[in-house]
Amino acid sequence: MRPRLAFHHTAGTGPTIVFLPGYASDMEGTKAIALEQWAKAQGRGYLRFDYGGCGASEGRFEEQSFADWRDDALAMIDQVAEGPVVLVGSSMGGWIMLSAAIQRPDRVVACVGIAPAPDFTDWGFSTEEKMRLLQEGRIERANPYGPQPTVYTSRFWQSGEANRLMFGEIAIDCPVRFVQGQRDPDVPWHRAGRLAELIRSADVQTWLIKDGDHRLSRDSDIALIVRAVEDVLR
Repeated sequence: MRPRLAFHHTAGTGPTIVFLPGYASDMEGTKAIALEQWAKAQGRGYLRFDYGGCGASEGRFEEQSFADWRDDALAMIDQVAEGPVVLVGSSMGGWIMLSAAIQRPDRVVACVGIAPAPDFTDWGFSTEEKMRLLQEGRIERANPYGPQPTVYTSRFWQSGEANRLMFGEIAIDCPVRFVQGQRDPDVPWHRAGRLAELIRSADVQTWLIKDGDHRLSRDSDIALIVRAVEDVLR
């Protein structure tokens, strides 16, 4: 049994916009709340939630894997959202977004990735870190966004490696927009272009913000993210 998940669902006209947070993040982030406020003002359906072991959801963080969190997203699509959905995924949430879109092609009608980070278990860790994960079961990194270190477990890492996407064509046929900062210290910006290239859909655009960082939480960044959502809703 998966942990019980905390969520906020606002009813409205469809498609329902579903926000997928990043690694060790939650549904109370700046982007999730700003998009909710926009959706409410537009009368649109909106859903934000916490993965198992994160935020207000039940479960222990260190017992979760990438596949667990992907399945949490699928459960939210299947059991809470009604009708078609637009997925908005931030960082690791962008990886979950693409994985969920592949598994629910009849429900996911568009995707918006914010500094999407698919396959970061491959390119986001040094060889030394990968060895320590396998030998010690976990590593900690200094967290630039908060006081507590960020923990990664071998369970999460191995699950991510088993669910990599960027080895060939990505079978997604809906409209896709990527919003990517070129001063992102966590996700190299050129990866967004490569990702766009691999997605099967012809309706894919990558929007670069030259002075944008990884969080993309400034008012101007959020305005562009809203524009991307509006664009795919058309």
